[in-house]
Amino acid sequence: MTIQELVQEFEMEAATTRRVLERVPSDKLTWTPHQKSMNLGTLAMHVASAPGFISTWGLADTYEFSGDTPPAPKSTAEIVAAHDAGVAKVKDSLGRIGDGSLGRPWTATMGGKQLMSMPKAALLRALLMNHTYHHRGQLSVYLRLLDVPVPSIYGPSADENPFK
Repeated sequence: MTIQELVQEFEMEAATTRRVLERVPSDKLTWTPHQKSMNLGTLAMHVASAPGFISTWGLADTYEFSGDTPPAPKSTAEIVAAHDAGVAKVKDSLGRIGDGSLGRPWTATMGGKQLMSMPKAALLRALLMNHTYHHRGQLSVYLRLLDVPVPSIYGPSADENPFK
């Protein structure tokens, strides 16, 4: 894996993620499918903003989690804007990390306690990329439950078929 390969994958996935985020209805941001679930707005903002934040973690060899949570979004436009800003931040961070740092160890801590340790390549694959795909999948289920047309992600959805 190279930084250029990650950037190419991220750009392709970011376009898909943007299409999903654009479908989030502003009037349903506080809706939740279950009491243990994030509400729609929180989940959408996490999908939109997490990649930008996570990409900066690889700029250092350690990251201390604070436990802070971002403010709740007020609109779909705010969520999409956060996504667009995050895309630019990811590309900048990946360029600064560079291929030479992918094998370097990275450690996350909270309150001085080690939570995880892995090579920076694994951080970028697991937390930057796969974590985002996981939550984007959750978001598509939320949209379905709200009867919002779900865009094609990796192939046809019940609402869109790019192959027709």
